[in-house]
Amino acid sequence: MTEQHPDTSPDALAVDFLAGLGAAMVAANYPSTLIRRALARSSEHYALSNQVLLLPNFIQFGGPNNVAGTTVRVVRAESDLRYDQAFPLAALVGDVENGRITARDGLAKLDHIYALPPRFPAWVGVIGYAVQSCAFALILQPTPVAMLAATGLGLMVGLLGLLGRVSSAVGQLLPTVSSFLVAFTAFSLERLWHFGDDSLRDLLAPLALFLPAGAITLAVVDLTTREVVSGSARLVAGFMRLAQLAIGILIAAQILGVSAAELNALQLNKFGVWAPWVGVALYAFGILLYLGPPNRFLPWLLVTLLVTYAGQVTTNALFGSYASGFGGGLALMLCAAAISQRPQAPSAALLLPGFWLLVPGALGLVGVTQLVNANTNSAVAVTVVSMVSIAFGLQAGLLLWRGGRHLLGYSTTG
Repeated sequence: MTEQHPDTSPDALAVDFLAGLGAAMVAANYPSTLIRRALARSSEHYALSNQVLLLPNFIQFGGPNNVAGTTVRVVRAESDLRYDQAFPLAALVGDVENGRITARDGLAKLDHIYALPPRFPAWVGVIGYAVQSCAFALILQPTPVAMLAATGLGLMVGLLGLLGRVSSAVGQLLPTVSSFLVAFTAFSLERLWHFGDDSLRDLLAPLALFLPAGAITLAVVDLTTREVVSGSARLVAGFMRLAQLAIGILIAAQILGVSAAELNALQLNKFGVWAPWVGVALYAFGILLYLGPPNRFLPWLLVTLLVTYAGQVTTNALFGSYASGFGGGLALMLCAAAISQRPQAPSAALLLPGFWLLVPGALGLVGVTQLVNANTNSAVAVTVVSMVSIAFGLQAGLLLWRGGRHLLGYSTTG
């Protein structure tokens, strides 16, 4: 965060706090509409005018207007908050919106959140990532070969992810380097042992760390709610990440001489219909180890993921694949909104794993990689439609939740 102004008057402290709170919400990947709504409600408790300029990586907050001028603070979100930090942040946002905390105490709480160490040591996170990768294999490509490959390659990518903590420059190269190593290893083993199940889906599970599922979906949400600058920036960043992943895969394919016909997205299931559901449960456990949320959150995370996946599968069976994202997004938002009514159960933290489960980023990766194929237009169209479908599902779920609470006579502040 940028350095705050030394003015310690009550109004200046309140401006400092709300500007810092908004920047923390940006760093936690809250949708822009939720940030604006939270700041608007919070401003009322501090008698501020709520003058907000919200951009993708910083926030300008001003108020109040008085004879001495308008106090303005600009705070930059230097990096994303860790997933485990989103929980105390959500509790702080709730306290502020309900007027239960002073600006001075709020600033101290923000400093405490930023200073929190990771819940688990790095090696636990690597194991958690391998578990998460194995879970994605059960969801995307339930075969023994895919599970073994996803676990082994997940360990490799998890170890590579540790390098990104050493240097931001190294972190920027990790998507391409990781996708190259995963693709090169997978294609080489296929050539050596002839498993016969070659599919791009085998590559998606260990690369889940880099899939911009949440960023792209939130970009569509921002764009459809007229947050054009934030939405456009997120969308460009998401597609850039997909391009980085696709480049690594394509370079590996060219070096090994893999033909375009081999880069297919064929789905196989050698276990049975139960496999993806077990994968969802295993994915929740992998999230616990990899991202370190509180243990008490695991049951609610599991419920949210199962409901989300059920919504996606049911909608796909009834209306087809193009509507499956809408059903999944609708179920995700309704479930997250309901669970968020419990103390310290943030809906934003529930949404992120749901985004990854709906896998718009995975569909995009398949689409970008198929640029070497003849079906380019259809692949890109499917990718775009899937992302828009998920975003509309999320918005529909939010509208239904607010409308239902209004009809039942509850406050819509939840």
